[in-house]
Amino acid sequence: MVYPQPMALTPARRDVLVLTPWLAPIIWEGTFNIDILNEQFRLQNITVGLSVFAVKKYMTFLRLFLESAEQHFMVGYRVTYYVFTDRPADVPQVGLGPGRRLAVLPVRSYPRWQDVSMRRMQMISQFLEQPSRQQMDYLVCADVDMKFQDHVGVEILTPLFGTLHPGFYTSKRNAFTYERRPQSQAYIPHDQGDFYYLGGFFGGSVAEVHRLTKACHEAMAVDRANNIEAVWHDESHLNKYLLLRKPTKVLSPEYLWDLHMLPWPSVLKKLRFVAVHKNHQEIWNR
Repeated sequence: MVYPQPMALTPARRDVLVLTPWLAPIIWEGTFNIDILNEQFRLQNITVGLSVFAVKKYMTFLRLFLESAEQHFMVGYRVTYYVFTDRPADVPQVGLGPGRRLAVLPVRSYPRWQDVSMRRMQMISQFLEQPSRQQMDYLVCADVDMKFQDHVGVEILTPLFGTLHPGFYTSKRNAFTYERRPQSQAYIPHDQGDFYYLGGFFGGSVAEVHRLTKACHEAMAVDRANNIEAVWHDESHLNKYLLLRKPTKVLSPEYLWDLHMLPWPSVLKKLRFVAVHKNHQEIWNR
């Protein structure tokens, strides 16, 4: 392969943090060479899972999610889409490329959208406990009311990754909307915290994602027994977990952005995974 030599005294980006204090890379456009990464990962013959929950009215978003993933997500790699849904008969037929398949996993629904959100950790954890899932190398967990609009590839793969929340990546830790009540298992004091991670795009190796989802589910079960619900539900527990067990990569807000709520800042060279416009009340109340 022929590519420009990396220079020890010439940083790839001068305008953003590219390395955490625990030496995990922060992934921005301009910090990686996808050709080099593809050469390395294709030698490993990896399989990537992409899990998504299309429950109740969120089924509306599934077709666009899958079609956009076919265009931009892990192109050239073996991918299995795992669709957790209470409406298996409504899963759309989408043309899939070579080495890519779709698996429908029936799940029950819940009256409140908060319960649907919090139960995702339990369902993913139980799913990963099945022996057949060991054939998968990595699992990426994503929200369905989104679309891929630019490259998302092997640069994100690592034992454990979280994604910076677009609303808080410039904020001080005391402004993060962590769970602040000590009674909750998700509690983080005002003087602690690295970043605020969103719940809509995280993942890693099968073993690490299983540890994360199992721990978050167990923490939520303790909260439920104590009659408390974390302020941002499973996202609050995800943030507590990633504070105690640092991710090995951190994805910049390129990997989840909402143009309906935030303008496109110049620091982001690309928007890779973006929110689809929706009426939250209409979706949640059904």
